[in-house]
Amino acid sequence: MTRIALVEDDAICRGQLREYLDQYSRETGHEFSVRVFKDGEDIVRDYRPEFDVILMDIQMKYVDGMTAAEEIRKVDAGVVILFITNLASYAIRGYAVDALDYILKPVSYFAFSQSLRRALERLERHRRRYLVVNHKNGTSKVDCSRIYYIEIDGHNLIYHTADGDLSAAGSMRDVEESLAGMPFFRCNKGYLVNLEHVDGFSGEDAVVHGTRVQVSRSKKKAFLNALNRCVNEVGQ
Repeated sequence: MTRIALVEDDAICRGQLREYLDQYSRETGHEFSVRVFKDGEDIVRDYRPEFDVILMDIQMKYVDGMTAAEEIRKVDAGVVILFITNLASYAIRGYAVDALDYILKPVSYFAFSQSLRRALERLERHRRRYLVVNHKNGTSKVDCSRIYYIEIDGHNLIYHTADGDLSAAGSMRDVEESLAGMPFFRCNKGYLVNLEHVDGFSGEDAVVHGTRVQVSRSKKKAFLNALNRCVNEVGQ
C-alpha cells in the first residue's frame, strides 16, 4: 500500500487526479491510500513523515506548493514529491526541494501515469533505506544508514543513530525482518548492529561507533564473516 498525499485547491483537478489514481490502480494492481489536502497550509500544519508520495499543486491560495515543500523537506527527506502546475518555469526552484517531476496542467492521464510510475520506482529503490518508527512524541522516518545499533530495553527498542537516540515500542524480530537484506547483524539476544558502523572487534565485543557491544560466542564466527563481506562490498 502506497500512502499518497494529494494537495490541490481546485476541486475539479482534485477529482480528476483521484480518478487517475483509481485508473492506475486498476491497470497495475498497485494499491493506494490517499489523503486529500485543500491547501499547502493544511499539509504543513502538524506534518508527520508518514507519506510515500506527495502530489502537490504549486499555485494555491494560502501556502503555495513550493513553500510547503520547503517546510516538509525540513522533517522528511524521503518522501517523493510530484508538482502539478501550469507553469514550467517552476522547474528550476524544484531542485532545491528534490522534486522528482512536474506534471503540467491540464493533466493528461498519460503524463500522470508516467510520472507516477517514476515515483513508485524511486520509492521502491529507497523504501528499504528507511524505517518508520512510531514513538511517544510522534512518528519519525529513520534513515537506516544512520542507525548505529538497536537494543532491547524492556518492552521498547532504542535506536542509536547519528541523529540521537530514539525509544519506541516494538519487537526486535519485526525490526530484523524489516532490515533484511541490509548490513545489519543480530550479534546477541538484545542487540542488532549496523555492520557499516562497526569500527573493529575487541575480545568478545564489537566496537560500534565507539561503543562496545557484546557478540555472543555462538555468533562470533558468523559475525566476523558478515563484517568481512560488508567491508569488501563497501570497498568495491
